[in-house]
Amino acid sequence: MPLGARTIDGVVEGLADEPSGEAGELKAVIEDTGRAVPDALLDLAVWIAEGTASTVARALALVVTPPPPKRRLKDTVVSVQADVAVTLTDAQREAAAAIAAARDDGAHELLLHGVTGSGKTEVYLRAIEQELAAGRGAIVLVPEIALTPQTAARFQARFGETVAVLHSGLTPARRGEAHRRIAAGEARVVVGARSAVFAAVPRLGMIVVDEEHDASYKHESDPRYDARRVAAKRARLEGAIVIFGSATPRPESWQGIARRVALPARVGGPLPAVEVVDLRRDGGYPLSRPLRDALGRIDDEGGRAILLQNRRGSAAAIHCRSCGRGWRCPRCDVSLSLHGSTWLRCHHCGHRERAPRACPTCGSVDLTRIGSGTAAVEQELAERFPRLTVLRLDADVAGRAGEPDATLQAFREAQSAVLVGTQLVAKGHDVPGVTLAAVLDAETGMAMPDFRAEERTFALLTQLAGRPGRPGDPRGRVLIQSWEPASRVVELAARHAVEPFLDGELKRRRALRYPPFARLVRVLVTAPEPEAAEGIAALLADTAGPVLHGDQLLGPAPLFRLRDRSRSHLLVKTADPRPAAAVFRGLLRDLAPDLRRAEATAVVDVDPQSFG
Repeated sequence: MPLGARTIDGVVEGLADEPSGEAGELKAVIEDTGRAVPDALLDLAVWIAEGTASTVARALALVVTPPPPKRRLKDTVVSVQADVAVTLTDAQREAAAAIAAARDDGAHELLLHGVTGSGKTEVYLRAIEQELAAGRGAIVLVPEIALTPQTAARFQARFGETVAVLHSGLTPARRGEAHRRIAAGEARVVVGARSAVFAAVPRLGMIVVDEEHDASYKHESDPRYDARRVAAKRARLEGAIVIFGSATPRPESWQGIARRVALPARVGGPLPAVEVVDLRRDGGYPLSRPLRDALGRIDDEGGRAILLQNRRGSAAAIHCRSCGRGWRCPRCDVSLSLHGSTWLRCHHCGHRERAPRACPTCGSVDLTRIGSGTAAVEQELAERFPRLTVLRLDADVAGRAGEPDATLQAFREAQSAVLVGTQLVAKGHDVPGVTLAAVLDAETGMAMPDFRAEERTFALLTQLAGRPGRPGDPRGRVLIQSWEPASRVVELAARHAVEPFLDGELKRRRALRYPPFARLVRVLVTAPEPEAAEGIAALLADTAGPVLHGDQLLGPAPLFRLRDRSRSHLLVKTADPRPAAAVFRGLLRDLAPDLRRAEATAVVDVDPQSFG
């Protein structure tokens, strides 16, 4: 349709016999693209706009499918593994039956929680088989693009060409072709990352949200939707059911989903034994004596090990021992991390500068490295165990062409190998023959100023602790290195005690009125100067406070400078975030001229997943 001098795509929201108001002369539609948006997705877009303080136009952009390719695409060669006949365990049979019963009862949500390796994927497959047999379709969501090929391979092996894969790594033509197949009913099972929740699957019957605890399901740009909440809303709109699956469910899901189904035991054997190493006594950080001994056995006997160090680079920072100078990013109020021996880098804005040979302040060459990152661990492993294949998987590696598949494939093929990396190594990669998993520093994530810090640390430790000794390989040992081994998080993760952790976490959050006992709305203000950011945030708080009846407003509070922008934020705890979001959206609309003059920005984030 024409819009000024441009030609744009539009969405028909409704029909009328006569134009309303002073519409003026109506312009003719140039072309019908044939890409219909189902009514349920139109309603979903409006719901997202209202719930995220966004606009309907931006929300509609999520559900409008891309155009199909103009010419036939070359067939891609996809290696699909043969489907293996699986005999369900008693627990899996009971879980599949419980899902079928929930479907018959008209339930829209079910939580499938089970230990790592308990066979949740096979339960998903059986449930989707029932949906397909009834003439319905399904969507399977995974939290990371890196996990999409692995998950898609399982579903393609079972369901063949009726599976479509969606993720942001596809070319526009491939994405358009996938959406064409979905709309035409040729692909009735969709596997993909967060945005696949909007796939226009005809007669949608089931949505699976795998690893539902993962924060990657939250979209961090406008509209700031949470794919888990979107899945639940879409299921209600279309009469479908959502299966939320995780070995470590979120407290929100544990409290809020009435139907729970458990897979309490691992398929093929017990969970591996977990040993907590007290770094105050065993020393040798990052490779303590028990860890060196365990790696030595792999060096002698073969096997694979996964080491988690949730900090990339060679060192978190460098300091001068003589005068105490540190090196900080000129654009962000954070320390620069050492990468290799040559470069200092900022992990927020990408700034980099050469690492100094001597302190420019006092001239001393006595520069010390603080903390140990994945690159430093990789180097130390290669020096101590030259016969082992040492691989690294972190954001620096994953951003390269062909990664992370190339690193994971090399790890699978090596006879004796160690994979060291950040949280990427704990996220659902099924690799046979892993006999050792180790967390090098259990406290890394718990120092974050975030009420979810303990939850995420517990999930990370527990997920990694389930990697060794997968089905078919009963061997397995887990080491958790900790500076505070008696802490609640470490102690419960070492026992794989998910339910006691969740019960304690819910008790703490109830007392502090954090989710699931309240919803959060965050407003983040940025500006070139701190006075502008803090002044606008204070004005928003002073204006909104009196009309947020019954809500608790915290802040504003300053944040560290990021990418040459000073920042300040405020937080609202509320039973219903929509009124608060609407209040702030209206205030920001009124303050638009002031924001422009101050070169400031302000965003409203409902259900924020990070506070940095």
